[in-house]
Amino acid sequence: MEIEVDIQEEDMEGSCTLLSWLASCVMVFGGALPYVPQYQEIQRSSNTEGFSTRVCLLLLIANILRIFFWIGKQFELTLLLQSVVMIITMLAMLHLCCNTRVSTNQHHFTDLDLRYFWSWSAFEDYLLFCFAFTVLCAFLTLLLLDSVLFVEGLGSLAVLFEAMLGVPQLLQNYHNHSTRGMSVKMVLLWTAGDIFKTTYFVMNDSPSQFWVCGAVQILIDMAILLQVLYYDQDIRVKLG
Repeated sequence: MEIEVDIQEEDMEGSCTLLSWLASCVMVFGGALPYVPQYQEIQRSSNTEGFSTRVCLLLLIANILRIFFWIGKQFELTLLLQSVVMIITMLAMLHLCCNTRVSTNQHHFTDLDLRYFWSWSAFEDYLLFCFAFTVLCAFLTLLLLDSVLFVEGLGSLAVLFEAMLGVPQLLQNYHNHSTRGMSVKMVLLWTAGDIFKTTYFVMNDSPSQFWVCGAVQILIDMAILLQVLYYDQDIRVKLG
């Protein structure tokens, strides 16, 4: 009888380990999945107007900050790997947008013209910005690593930027009075992913900054989905 109980306990532990591993994999790569349909939409239409590249800006800043937050306060390795994957994903989105956009006016990061911030012509300008921002963060982290206030501030800034990732898209839709060119699948996957990761943060006792960020993101996702219903005439006709 005791042998059977031990076997059942081992099976339960094995199942929990497998589920935990699968959840970690979803956390690492799941955040990048919503951008696959948007990437395909831009490739198909050769038009970037429906997608706000400032989403990439916020996510690049958030994930670079999160990496330095991890150096000061080592939380789950899963979240560190997720940041690396997201940085690569955002750079891929920017690379596509730069190759798709056609502009006669050339603007570059080295011009230091705030009017054209994040509206540069070449992908290399975005790489240069990321490099400069990373060097600045590295210098400040090296200088203030022993400060609990600084480290917690890094974490708070990281989740603040991440929580706001949907805002540029929300504003872009409002400015265009349309959601055309924006992948609805991307927003649906945002919503599903944000619900999943917020639950993950709560269950794994992650720093409170993370689950607060997730809750804010869910609200913004819902607002964008309401824009889809409001601006998309076809959907409104079907619903009517």
